[in-house]
Amino acid sequence: MKILVLGGSRFLGRTFVEEALRRNHEVTIFNRGIQNPGIKDVEVLTGNRFGNLKALQNRDWDAVLDTSGFIPYTVQNTTNLLKDRVKHYTFISSISVYQDWVQENLDENYPVLEMSIEEANKLSMDSDGPVYEYYGHFKALCEQIAEKNMPGRVLNVRAGQLIGPNDYTDRVPYWIHRIAKGGKVLAPGNPNRRVQVIDNKDLTNWILDMEEKDTIGTFNATGPNYPLTIKEFVDSCIDVTGSNAEVVWADEKFLLDKQVAPWTEMPLWVPENYPLSQETKEPWKGAFSINIDKAINSGLSFRSLKESLTDIHEWEQTRHLTDYDWKSGMRTEREKELLTLLGKK
Repeated sequence: MKILVLGGSRFLGRTFVEEALRRNHEVTIFNRGIQNPGIKDVEVLTGNRFGNLKALQNRDWDAVLDTSGFIPYTVQNTTNLLKDRVKHYTFISSISVYQDWVQENLDENYPVLEMSIEEANKLSMDSDGPVYEYYGHFKALCEQIAEKNMPGRVLNVRAGQLIGPNDYTDRVPYWIHRIAKGGKVLAPGNPNRRVQVIDNKDLTNWILDMEEKDTIGTFNATGPNYPLTIKEFVDSCIDVTGSNAEVVWADEKFLLDKQVAPWTEMPLWVPENYPLSQETKEPWKGAFSINIDKAINSGLSFRSLKESLTDIHEWEQTRHLTDYDWKSGMRTEREKELLTLLGKK
């Protein structure tokens, strides 16, 4: 196939390009040209989804992978330009499109967030504005725009937390790095609560399989295919890194009272027993029990968690970040302070 990747040089896009080339597909990537060093054997088109789509004009592809679509009017412009010249369009969406994660085992029919294109355009006029506060709203609207412009040709992938090398969110790399350092490690909430993650390589292989079969529809895509607990996740990090880490499990109320920020300061934690805010009246108990039966039945499969964590650990050891370079996770002094309050210094 001739495949166009919108993005293609960072996280999922990079993994996808590597596998597509391995399968002997012809790959073109379109991006701003900022992070392309080292990319080989692909055609690189330079432009900007906020206005400069000239490089995409008068070209045809069998399939498109849109890894960078987020601002609705950019997806509208791109799909309008490509709608008559591509056969299949994969949009990387997010489980953040759902109106909440209160219900456990929620599937693709659960209600999504709603927003008009007019409101989205107004909110996204200023690139420095609070656009990420509306991430789920924007992604849900992008799904609808893609389907409207390319009816019957869209695969919407509602992805969960992606993991793997080159993870610029630092969420799972934080846990690998912190546990590798050893000592007492602060961990959130109930050790037996569930957590869901999906390896970039697993998602990539499944997406390519779906594109090769021209499969369309909307699919939740996270993992694994069994109930993984946060304790099992942390224990796997300990095994992979050979660490002497001693895990200290902190009660959710303690963490919230100390204003520890779920998901950002404490990655992979969404409180089970307390609402995230005054606006969310119920706890989001379903945050890590998203139903993925539809994707599994269509062929989504998983490597072992330890294999995925080993890849991340090897990559993480090539980086040399300071305590203040991390995009996610708890700083050292903050963790020490909380451990002291718990009597676990």
